[in-house]
Amino acid sequence: MLKKVLIANRGEIALRILRACKQLGIQTVAVHSTADKNLIHVRLADESVCIGPPPSNQSYLNIPAIITAAEITNATAIHPGYGFLSENADFAEQVEQSGFIFIGPTADTIRAMGDKITAIQTMQKLGITGIPGSHGAITGDERANIAMAEEIGYPVLIKATAGGGGHGMRVVRSEKELTHAIAITQAEAKAAFGNETVYMEKLLENPRHIEIQILSDGQGNAIYLGERDCSMQRRHQKVLEEAPAPGITQEEREQIGSQCVHACKELNYRGAGTFEFLYQDKQFYFIEMNTRIQVEHPITEAITNIDIVCEQLRIANGEKLSIQQKDVHITGHAIECRINAEDPNNFFPSPGEIKLFHPPGGPGVRIDTHIYTSYTVPPYYDSLIAKMITHAKTRDMAIIAMQNALDETVIDGIKTNIPLQQRILSDAQFTKGGTNIHYLEKMLADDQLS
Repeated sequence: MLKKVLIANRGEIALRILRACKQLGIQTVAVHSTADKNLIHVRLADESVCIGPPPSNQSYLNIPAIITAAEITNATAIHPGYGFLSENADFAEQVEQSGFIFIGPTADTIRAMGDKITAIQTMQKLGITGIPGSHGAITGDERANIAMAEEIGYPVLIKATAGGGGHGMRVVRSEKELTHAIAITQAEAKAAFGNETVYMEKLLENPRHIEIQILSDGQGNAIYLGERDCSMQRRHQKVLEEAPAPGITQEEREQIGSQCVHACKELNYRGAGTFEFLYQDKQFYFIEMNTRIQVEHPITEAITNIDIVCEQLRIANGEKLSIQQKDVHITGHAIECRINAEDPNNFFPSPGEIKLFHPPGGPGVRIDTHIYTSYTVPPYYDSLIAKMITHAKTRDMAIIAMQNALDETVIDGIKTNIPLQQRILSDAQFTKGGTNIHYLEKMLADDQLS
């Protein structure tokens, strides 16, 4: 039984988990670095344990220290939150082997979904489509490569298997470019990574990032909680999310949601999870699965009125899902803005003391944050300091509510990205809905030119 939960995280998500535990009458243990002794959840927890100095690898990533903290406080379970060790299969395995409940999927599930190629292959076997591609290394057979590209459909991407960060990648738009592009990419890959292996996949030029939230109890029951649009991104990092996704029909929602539920049942998945897709031309292409709670879960909670973290705790307690698919109803529209301690012009981190914090209020406004007046934002961790959520009957009303909430917010002493969020919400294409994953960076580039 979940009598006492150790929260192996920090910041707003640690406070969110603590609140859910209190709601269910579960005792809490907060672990923290020396830099985080003044966090609100540390003050509110039933017990707290310092697990190391500020660097994450000596505290929040220190598995022995976390497990020792669970042992000395007689905790019964560990909640990893998001980030840090939340998708570390070795951590999940050591938690279970040490006699504690890991609030999340099994280590085997985390491992399987953590490898993108394995995850894509697994989902394909379960009927969920990935991005069309070679699904393996390209050979030196020119005719076979041309035939493959024709089958996939131009434009295609030639990608180095050892590449990353946009390196070892080349766009090919016609057959006459293909053979030369493969040879050049192989040469570049060998020079840069010591591995000339490349593969081919379809280039999606106008994709949106759509994800499906699921809950599954590992006992044969699973549900989906609609979708989120997370296309507003900068350098592959989400900035603003909304639910439901503009333009997604009920028929599309039911079709992709049912496929995700089927996959969860086949995988005997346990806990909360998210299926992430690229969506283009009314087609969903699976890219990965997140086996944890996500930063943007509050907007799904807003439109479904389902407490996802409480459901995580109940599932970890061995309970079957109390909610059936017919009980899930999407109401209104929700938007989440991530508020970061960073310069809105150059995006450099902006740690320091918050001289004054005044949060917004009013109907349909929620703010998940760990900051307060006189709190000092440390320089050691992610710059996320708050999540602002608005929920209204329509998307237009949710946008207006968010604009008002941002206008009301006061965070003095440090710089934040609130001006960026205000810029996004006033953009004509965003307010129209359906912008792709490249739109924000294009908007920012255009702003600089003007």
